[in-house]
Amino acid sequence: MSEFWLISAPGDKTNLQAWERMNTVTSKSNLSSNSKFHIPDLKVGTLDALVGLSDELGKLDTFAESVIKKIAQYIGEVMEDSKDKVQENLLANGVDLISYLTRFEWDMAKYPIKQPLKNISEALAKQVTQIEADLKTRSAAYNNIKGNLQNLEKKTMGNLLTRTLADIVHKEDFVLNSEYLITLLVVVPKSSYVQWQKTYESLSDMVVPRSTKMIAEDAEGGLFTVTLFRKVMDDFKAKARENRFMVREFYYDEKELKCEKEELMKLASDKKQQYWQPLLPGCLNTSLRNGFMVPTVSGELHLAHKTEAYIIIIKNNNDLAKGPLLRWLKVNFSEAFVAWIHVKALRVFVESVLRYGLPVNFQAMLLQPNRKSVKRLRDVLNVVFKHLDEVAAASIMDPGMDIPGLQLSNQEYYPYVYFKIDLSLLD
Repeated sequence: MSEFWLISAPGDKTNLQAWERMNTVTSKSNLSSNSKFHIPDLKVGTLDALVGLSDELGKLDTFAESVIKKIAQYIGEVMEDSKDKVQENLLANGVDLISYLTRFEWDMAKYPIKQPLKNISEALAKQVTQIEADLKTRSAAYNNIKGNLQNLEKKTMGNLLTRTLADIVHKEDFVLNSEYLITLLVVVPKSSYVQWQKTYESLSDMVVPRSTKMIAEDAEGGLFTVTLFRKVMDDFKAKARENRFMVREFYYDEKELKCEKEELMKLASDKKQQYWQPLLPGCLNTSLRNGFMVPTVSGELHLAHKTEAYIIIIKNNNDLAKGPLLRWLKVNFSEAFVAWIHVKALRVFVESVLRYGLPVNFQAMLLQPNRKSVKRLRDVLNVVFKHLDEVAAASIMDPGMDIPGLQLSNQEYYPYVYFKIDLSLLD
């Protein structure tokens, strides 16, 4: 189950005994996997500041979660050909998300704890906001490439009446540079092949005998060439339509066809390189000696050859060969996720101080509920910690109970501090 509960209760002797009791009960009954969640001694500040910060952190929590979900889902979109490998690319500080969460350590260098809580919150907000802004810019550029490519690809997916012919026709199929003759392309239904062969020469005057040839075929019909004099072209087209033979408005232009092919290839290459970027020998760092070998992390030597480009393959560290967009997404997913969990830690700290008072003394714990035992686990927690807030505990046991001033319908409220962390980021 990818859902975790981050909870806290006072850290005095009585409540530490409650923790032990809760741990014993949940472990024996296999209700959840529990681990302590370490939050450093942060600067408390004033009560008013904490109350205001509590609201701000709630909004930042929601915003940060939305950003990491966007990044995770965009990684899935960029890795469209390798969707089964998306989850293994969702890492935080180089480890899987569950490992990072269950072994959480506050990043003292990035978020110094001697500064006021509001400063830490603002630094986190600024970081996540910048990541979201950069994501919008990069995704817009990628979507533009992808959209243009899809539009070109659509032209290659229609039937012979509508699709591009750039990848079908060849120079030798046409009479070119003639003052009098022209080659037309005609789409003939499969059921009319015989009729076409019998009648095309007589559809108008001045059709070159035995000039037809089928150059392509799909499920509905075939594409035939026919050569005739230019001056009878309009008459031939009209007679062809009467017989359900459709003349394509196509004139062979080698430069134009080459440009269309190159544009398609370039867009496909640009899109692919956002995910996977071949490392050309001339562009590699000095660890690739003369384009032959690169030492891997394990000390072995590997060389790969793909589309005339050598690619470094480094076991357990193949980011060098990933495209710029995917590299950026992976790095900033990690940054955003780490920031999000620090926001959760801040929320637990602030809410614990507001709920349990000063001096600061509480124990935070991370619970991973057993999927089949969520309700039972909640009941056990309410029983163990009901002494922290008898009224709230009673209302949970009796949902119909009305508590003046407490809007339980708007948010989850329990006798202990509680925040949910859902790692189902691709759903």
